[in-house]
Amino acid sequence: MPREKKEHKYYKNKTTLTVYLVLRALIIFTLVRAVFRREYQSVFLCALSLGLMVLPSIISKKLKIVLPSTLEIIILLFIFAAEILGELNSFYVRVPHWDTMLHTINGFLCAAIGFCLVDMMNRNDRFSFQLSPLYLAIVSFCFSMTVGVLWEFFEFSGDYFLGMDMQKDTVVNAIHSVNLDPTLTNTVVHIRDIADTILVHSDGTQEALGLGGYLDIGIIDTMKDLFVNFIGAVVFSVIGFFYVKEKGKGKVAHRFIPQVERPGKE
Repeated sequence: MPREKKEHKYYKNKTTLTVYLVLRALIIFTLVRAVFRREYQSVFLCALSLGLMVLPSIISKKLKIVLPSTLEIIILLFIFAAEILGELNSFYVRVPHWDTMLHTINGFLCAAIGFCLVDMMNRNDRFSFQLSPLYLAIVSFCFSMTVGVLWEFFEFSGDYFLGMDMQKDTVVNAIHSVNLDPTLTNTVVHIRDIADTILVHSDGTQEALGLGGYLDIGIIDTMKDLFVNFIGAVVFSVIGFFYVKEKGKGKVAHRFIPQVERPGKE
């Protein structure tokens, strides 16, 4: 089968196909550059991204569902933004709130996936139960939050066992802790106006980090990620609720709700 027809087999919408081809070309360029630079971890991430780019359409074909072009484009841009821009081009560090934006979108997308899976069962005659719009929205929300929590477990494991920094640290200017209470009476000790952090090494030497405060290890980043995931999940769950309640009507919802493919439809 010619290459062009193969592409149209995966992405039949012209706008989606154009976005896919442009992003794929950029990824291939990045991959070739990484090969010449012998950056093999970048090569792996590029290859992973290329596989992920076609995964949504392959899954939709296997499960016989139709992904709206708007949702497909968001998924493609999300993959590119997370892997190529975020990881390889260090946007997570260089661009403020880049990670926050992606976690919000992730909450939205995971809610869409959860909604689609349950909606397919709702429409399937083999299942005897039918969820109401409210319960369908709740399941969609819970699915998204579960994925978000599992991802934070993954980030913590990478940091704790492999010495990575997936849970990005945050500079704070105050500490509130019972561990600093000398009386051991569970009294919170407040330390404010922290201007810098000084490390004392085992040989007695000291090093000022010049951070402008105390370095929080991951917890603020984790809670922020879960909170914005919550926002994305709520937004989609509300869209899904009204979509089911209005029996598939609504122009906005149709841009994000996957549809069960009708028999005989290509």
